[in-house]
Amino acid sequence: MVEPEERPSVAGQRLGAPESMGISTLEPGQRPPTMPPGRRVSIRVQMLDDTQEVFEVSQRASGKVLFDLVCAHLNLIEGDYFSLEYQDQRKMTVWLDLLKPILKQIRRPKNTILRFVVKFFPPDHTQLLEELTRYLFALQIKHDLACGRLTCNESSAALLVSHIVQSEIGDFDEVQCKQHLLNNKYIPVQDALMDKIIEYHRKHVGQTPAESDYQLLEIARRLEMYGVRLYPAKDREGTKLSLAVAHSGVLVFQGHTKINAFNWSKVRKLSFKRKRFLIKLRPDLNSSCQDTLEFMMGSRDCCKVFWKICVEYHAFFRLFEEPKPKPKPVLFTRGSSFRFSGRTQRQVIDYVKDTEFKKVPFERSPQHSESPSAGQVMVNGQKQSLNLGQSPDGRQPSPLTSPLLTDAGFIRTDDEDEVRRKRFPTDKAYFIAKELLTTERTYLKDLEVITVSFQKSVEKDEAMPDSLRNLIFANFEPVCKFHETFLKDVEQRLAQWEGRSNAHIKGDYQRIGDVMLKNIQGLKLLTAHLQKHSEALLELERMCRSSRKLEGLCRDFELQKVCYLPLNIFFLRPLHRLMHYKQILERLCKHYPPTHDDFRDSRAALADVSEMVVQLHGTLIKMENFQKLLELKKDLIGIDNLALPGREFIRLGCLSKLSGKGLQQRMFFLFNDVLMYTSRGMTASNQFKVHGQLPLYGMTIRESEDEWGVPHSFTLFGQRQSVVVAASSASEMEKWVEDIKMAIELADKCNGPSAEILSSSFTDSKSPEESSADQESDDDLSASRTSLEWQTPHRSNTTVHVCWHRNTSVSMVDFSVALENQLSGNLLRKFKNSNGWQKLWVVFTNFSLFFYKTHQDEYPLASLPLLGYSITIPSESENIHKDYVFKLHFKSHVYYFRSESEYTFERWMEVIRSATCSSSHIRSLSRKEPHVY
Repeated sequence: MVEPEERPSVAGQRLGAPESMGISTLEPGQRPPTMPPGRRVSIRVQMLDDTQEVFEVSQRASGKVLFDLVCAHLNLIEGDYFSLEYQDQRKMTVWLDLLKPILKQIRRPKNTILRFVVKFFPPDHTQLLEELTRYLFALQIKHDLACGRLTCNESSAALLVSHIVQSEIGDFDEVQCKQHLLNNKYIPVQDALMDKIIEYHRKHVGQTPAESDYQLLEIARRLEMYGVRLYPAKDREGTKLSLAVAHSGVLVFQGHTKINAFNWSKVRKLSFKRKRFLIKLRPDLNSSCQDTLEFMMGSRDCCKVFWKICVEYHAFFRLFEEPKPKPKPVLFTRGSSFRFSGRTQRQVIDYVKDTEFKKVPFERSPQHSESPSAGQVMVNGQKQSLNLGQSPDGRQPSPLTSPLLTDAGFIRTDDEDEVRRKRFPTDKAYFIAKELLTTERTYLKDLEVITVSFQKSVEKDEAMPDSLRNLIFANFEPVCKFHETFLKDVEQRLAQWEGRSNAHIKGDYQRIGDVMLKNIQGLKLLTAHLQKHSEALLELERMCRSSRKLEGLCRDFELQKVCYLPLNIFFLRPLHRLMHYKQILERLCKHYPPTHDDFRDSRAALADVSEMVVQLHGTLIKMENFQKLLELKKDLIGIDNLALPGREFIRLGCLSKLSGKGLQQRMFFLFNDVLMYTSRGMTASNQFKVHGQLPLYGMTIRESEDEWGVPHSFTLFGQRQSVVVAASSASEMEKWVEDIKMAIELADKCNGPSAEILSSSFTDSKSPEESSADQESDDDLSASRTSLEWQTPHRSNTTVHVCWHRNTSVSMVDFSVALENQLSGNLLRKFKNSNGWQKLWVVFTNFSLFFYKTHQDEYPLASLPLLGYSITIPSESENIHKDYVFKLHFKSHVYYFRSESEYTFERWMEVIRSATCSSSHIRSLSRKEPHVY
């Protein structure tokens, strides 16, 4: 058994970590299993970087004991993706069975080398939550490339190697890169691809080793042979084939080309009989495929080996928890008793997410020297006198071994977690800079909705005239390209600040003002393009009115998942982003003392961006109003021209209208010239039908709760008709009354109502449409109050529909704040009755939280509209016991979210409160004259 008390591991020496036994990956939080009594035997294990370790175990020890020791040695939390393989006496490569004694599987342990390798390849590398795990996967990809198991075209091979080289030697230096490629062979045809590898490596400047691993896995996972191990077989006709297993099911290859795949959902049973491997499929009336497929393999042993790995792959990726062992039969046995042992992928992910902020950081050693050869062995229990960071052969230690844990070595405590946090930037300026990074990633994705996705849709159809196409894309593409460079600058600076890049040793990089100043000055040169964006939006709307084909194209594009907001909002994103920069720089200048090195650059950048905001602010106010009118037009039927010149939107929301049949829920829309009321239509698009328009000119308003005996009611007296309405609460009534009074004053100051408004006004006499709307049953209304998680097309998830479902209202000021207060970043989410925390990339905008797996995702998995929700801090009775947790709740819906720091916690609370607490329109008066720095 490993005996750390005699000598700390090389990694421990290198990183100054305390002596420790690490954590067992199969039994999280527990001490490695007690070694059974008896003689010890030495087992050699070859790691993924070709170094070897010797572990001493009891002769009676199971495979699990050895595997736990290996994972503890590496401090590997996500060890369940890996396993140990070896060649048995038949020269077949097999997996070590964790439940069986080692010596019953390995007859001659002294002459056997076990290899620690990846066993289960997930479809998406973002499911690997620890950097160490991704690093090990990257080493496996590197090995598979070198041995020819992972095949691909030359371009992909060169790109893969370039990321490996970037990870190992850092930023491009031509002489160093060529020499490194001459000394290390990563692919069989490397010499022929040398120039292409160098060309790709040149483009990776600033990319950290962790980012290089990420890119390597991103490319590799898309290759057909990713994670594939071929098992030779023949079909019934004797054609030579190969079988393989993946996360999705059983695959059939001919050579290196996949010719068939049997998804787990279609497979009823897998079995083998002697040399025959049988796949029994579920009946499918639409398929001519036979019920049972038969493949001949080399021997019964080959069949059994492949059948076992199929059973394990199915259990790991498809089951929620480890299958329970079958009860032993009393008399006779039939079939194999083999079962999958260990955690399933779901259990691994839940466990790691639950300990998300208690991870020990993974640190790499320099990798400029060649890897140790397989013959150089380090024995854990051997007493040796070594210098700090030196391996027994004088080379650099294996970078696989992570820092070990606490003195106790078995459980990560809150005290140890606090010590870990001190090793990373804790200054508020760092988290402000990180907010810049996370929101810039989202902003660039939003720009690409227009420059990539929308442009692609336009190119498929000739509905858009060339003049409009040029106006839009010629003014968005330069801005998008500029922000690609801006994002790289911010990513590189954060990597240096965090110490993830060796560049941080060359200077003081714990600042962001200089990066902001340089790029804001560059952005000022694009002001002409920014001013054209409003013109592009106006022209797009004008052309849509005259072309049904173009209107249909835009409508169809809005139904695509990538267009997660109304299309015209993306046209305003560049102007909103200036507001974001201003807010970020204001927080930075407020945080810094005047003597700080970064204060001067931050203040200069703030002055520059404030100048741009003042210059473009009038345009932003007009375009936000125009955009909102266009959005509302899609939700309303029964009105031809909502976006009249001079019309301003003020508030929308639910009020109950008093009629002969009592109070009826209606949707009201307040503008600066008219108040419209509507009912929710029973059409497929769920639009709201306009039933009345009340001109504001000459209108008066009076509270009438005592008169009608209806709480929170008031009467609107117009020139032609009067309407009695009731709000859902006193605060809602106050906001409506305040905004209507303000709108009446504005209308009275104008020259009276336009003829168009008067001619289109409805009387309160019951039309057939309104009569049918009034008779809308309670069942219909309750049926519409389903969960607003994203299950249907966008049209039923707009702000208007959310207000209808949740019986609330929002003002134009609320819309502006919700768009200008955008926030992005990683959060851990937990449901009310769930145990684990799920890590998600979360974007807040437009009154909603949008959830992604990672920031690279093209579109959100789901959305959560926040109107009507309350945001609080969990109470003691809720037993959360975590830092930086806030709670969102609406009726019976409860969500908990965890952030990484006090600053990010306060920012999420601030922006979400802006979406859950409505304002009156009075605040907009001060907003129209922005503060000049």
